[in-house]
Amino acid sequence: MRWIDVNGHDIAYREEGTGQPLVFLHGMSSCGEAWWQQFDAFSKDYRVVAYDSINHGHSANSPRGEMEPDRTDELEGFLTALGIERPILAGNSMGGATILRWAARRPGEARALVVSGMGIAEPGKTSFREIQPLDQETLFLPIGDSLTDTLRRERPLMYERYLRIRSTATRLEYMRHPRQRNPLTVSETESLNARIGDVKSPMLVIVGSLDGLVPNAKRLHGKVGHSHYHEVAGAPHNVYWEAAEEWNRVVAGFLAGTS
Repeated sequence: MRWIDVNGHDIAYREEGTGQPLVFLHGMSSCGEAWWQQFDAFSKDYRVVAYDSINHGHSANSPRGEMEPDRTDELEGFLTALGIERPILAGNSMGGATILRWAARRPGEARALVVSGMGIAEPGKTSFREIQPLDQETLFLPIGDSLTDTLRRERPLMYERYLRIRSTATRLEYMRHPRQRNPLTVSETESLNARIGDVKSPMLVIVGSLDGLVPNAKRLHGKVGHSHYHEVAGAPHNVYWEAAEEWNRVVAGFLAGTS
């Protein structure tokens, strides 16, 4: 693990391999370590990088009482700090949303985009999750329907690993003292319907069939005419974790076609 200053914040990241940069962005309350199965699969062919967004993982917390930094600004700062140009960006959930806003700002600058477990809401129906302060007793953050009960029954260690890696002191501190959402995040998300069609970079939209965001993922695919779409049968919101073998295979095939 390494740390780097990004826009005045201490950001933790991990890196393996050489060559074309492939940057992974985690979801809300997750962390860069959640991409370990993708590191195993892609680091032999790419310079694979994953960072912990502020208020997550092993990165710093933003000050209490101040609005949370914008995550797309954070992504831009991270890429600049590491000297990464024309990256491949892959993100799940919140990470996918960050990639979409970055791509709308920079329609043709990515080598490729992999948007996982995310899409575009209907016009006027964009919603943002409200985080209620966490109690002082909880140490392992609940995951809702991000993973399935089938995984819990059949591969309990994989289920428990996800609980452990995300429930860091940094994230628990944030969950007990939620910050105000950045207005730029809200405004750019609400304008995506009008802007996402301008994206020129190759795009893969991949989603689990059990994910409630399937309609949004299909809407994104429809708005970006050149995009590819893949639905993983029986997989939940965190499709990259629970169905890593198929996710990795589909992403590798997509990337091979963009080289």
